[in-house]
Amino acid sequence: MFWRRGLALLLGIIVWCAAHPALAVDWTHPLSFSNAELSRHNFSGESLQAAEFSNANMELANFTDADLRGAVLSASVMTQANLHGADLTNAMVDQVNLTKADLSDAVFKEALLLRAIFTDVNIDGADFTDAILDKVQIKELCGKASGVNSKTGVQTSYSLGCQ
Repeated sequence: MFWRRGLALLLGIIVWCAAHPALAVDWTHPLSFSNAELSRHNFSGESLQAAEFSNANMELANFTDADLRGAVLSASVMTQANLHGADLTNAMVDQVNLTKADLSDAVFKEALLLRAIFTDVNIDGADFTDAILDKVQIKELCGKASGVNSKTGVQTSYSLGCQ
């Protein structure tokens, strides 16, 4: 008699589950631009959260005011790119060539920037709070640090821990 009640309960659960289909969940896949040729591409103002740009050529690309939070830009070329006002919070910008890039007013909070090349960059008003940089990079950036970030209110030199 006990097994009949158990079987009835099991059948009831099966019927209930079949009558209530699973809720559809929108699992939006992040954008992937890995190994892409994106020189001179205009991404200004776009939402590119968690997008992947690994090994991409983004020379002279425009990312003005783009939302790049959590994006992966590892081992890419971004020479002369415009990142003015872009939000790169928690982004991976390691081994990226940023020679002559405009990083003014950009936010790099908690970003990984190891082995990135910062030759002749404009960092006026950029926020590097809690970003991961090596000592050589910090010394180089402190030599040109000026301004206050318009979004976070943090001084560039303070965010870099300049002495």
